[in-house]
Amino acid sequence: MTQEETRRLADIKTLVDAPDYRGHPLQQALKELYRLHMAQTKRLDRLLSIADSYQQFTREDLQAIKAQYDRQVQRERKLSRISDRYQQLMRERNQALKTASSQDPLTGLANRRSLDDHLKQAAQRSQSHGRPFCVAMVDVDHFKHINDRYGHETGDQALVELAGVLKRQLRASDQCGRWGGEEFLLLLNDTTLDQARQTVERICTRLRALPLQVGGVSLAVTASVGVAEHRADESPQSTINRADAALLTAKREGRDQYRLAP
Repeated sequence: MTQEETRRLADIKTLVDAPDYRGHPLQQALKELYRLHMAQTKRLDRLLSIADSYQQFTREDLQAIKAQYDRQVQRERKLSRISDRYQQLMRERNQALKTASSQDPLTGLANRRSLDDHLKQAAQRSQSHGRPFCVAMVDVDHFKHINDRYGHETGDQALVELAGVLKRQLRASDQCGRWGGEEFLLLLNDTTLDQARQTVERICTRLRALPLQVGGVSLAVTASVGVAEHRADESPQSTINRADAALLTAKREGRDQYRLAP
């Protein structure tokens, strides 16, 4: 209610209550109008109070709903972060398992299982497209003597150094892995026997110059190599067997050399 309205009501109340106008025909009507007006004003104030209370309740209810929604969003975000971390962990575990199943833990080269898969693929390419490939078996000379005299830690170091030489001398399309113990297998894709000969010559030369230091003493590490070119009518294992036979020939004939399988 405005100040003007309040002032007019006060004036009317004064007139209604004034004794000078008692018995005036309009006094009773004015008094009744005043009473009705005040009753309506009271009802209006009550309605406004109810409306205000409802609005307050609605605001509080909305705030409670919003707070509940915010908590739900936070929980979902937390669950999403946990899920993301779990999935990342699973990817890392799967990658670790894949690596463990295909990689030699000492040298970091492919293991025998992985090499078998690559050999099968090479044989399929050779059969389908006539693409040649060679297999080279590399065996460290006198490895037992190195272990016995200098210890297994030195023997492991020699294998790691040899693995590094092999990797650096091969192309990205070739495969190199630890076949077992001190024996390594090279898969030379799209390579003829004469081309493979050049590769193993280079490897043998690099190994002779390998600077392996043990307790201040330079240790010579050499290897014997047998090489075979895959034939269309044989399995990968037969190619490996011929390369292995050539390797044994290289060892019998003095080691630190290579032999080509007929």
